[in-house]
Amino acid sequence: MYQDIDVVAINDPFIDVEYMVYMFKFDSVHGKFQGNVYTKDGKLVIDEKPIHVYNEREPADIQWGLTGADYIIESTGLFTTVAKASGHLKGGAKKVIISAPSSDAPMFICGVNLDAYDPKYTVISNASCTTNCLAPIAKVIHDEYGIEEAFMSTIHATTATQRTVDGPSNKDWRGGRAVTNNIIPTSTGAAIAVGKIIPSLNGKLTGLAFRVPVLNVSVLDFVVRLKKSTSYDDIKQSMKRVAHGELKGIVAFTDDAVVSTDFIGHPASAIFDAEGGIMLNDRFAKLIAFYDNEWGYSKRVCDLLEYVAKKDAGK
Repeated sequence: MYQDIDVVAINDPFIDVEYMVYMFKFDSVHGKFQGNVYTKDGKLVIDEKPIHVYNEREPADIQWGLTGADYIIESTGLFTTVAKASGHLKGGAKKVIISAPSSDAPMFICGVNLDAYDPKYTVISNASCTTNCLAPIAKVIHDEYGIEEAFMSTIHATTATQRTVDGPSNKDWRGGRAVTNNIIPTSTGAAIAVGKIIPSLNGKLTGLAFRVPVLNVSVLDFVVRLKKSTSYDDIKQSMKRVAHGELKGIVAFTDDAVVSTDFIGHPASAIFDAEGGIMLNDRFAKLIAFYDNEWGYSKRVCDLLEYVAKKDAGK
């Protein structure tokens, strides 16, 4: 799938390699892995490719250099600042990509602001799955019509931090409620992140999230007040054009009568639902886009990795 990416090592302090085999082989959303996966000599082997396994709790203790791992995907959700993620560099890594929003690492979104990347950065962020959906949609609308102000809601699938039954959550009391029978309002930094990624939208976007009891695929509800008058048909044509043009692979377009499970495994950051949106008047619109918050986001992490590696190599 990604011929230029060679996975040489994985770190997980919580499970052993035998359990890794099981978890890779069976997935409740994406199904059973159709290739070969097993363990040999303490390594995880996937389709005859051996991968070294570390079990360290601190990034600085992982000897990435011994396996030739130059680029590290920091996906624990724990080390999301430059200072914390930089621990990986002490073990021989050259660069770290955080697969989560970061308060201080520069954030890059494929199809939106990759031209701002500088090889001098040693720690960067791919932002969140929701930001990856919102940012390209917002960019297209802003470039075509201008955004005066906007509000986004993400109706977001269950995540691993939620609880199967009610339990304590000091950060967010409602977030501690059972996930299987509740719609849970919560916060999201996706809209604010877009303001950092697209400076001309800074202060013009805000938003919130609703966690809902589905395992995967989320949907963006984007309400925008436009500077330029237009029609919904014109907006649909704009989205269709970029989906087949400059943002192909990042933005997709559908006018089918679809629901969330239809997008499990979809590789795009945002699938614009042409039949889902409406307009109140010629400058006020509600736009809908689905996204596989697991698979689609993982694809963008890999795309970002390929991009920065080529830039770092001067290509």
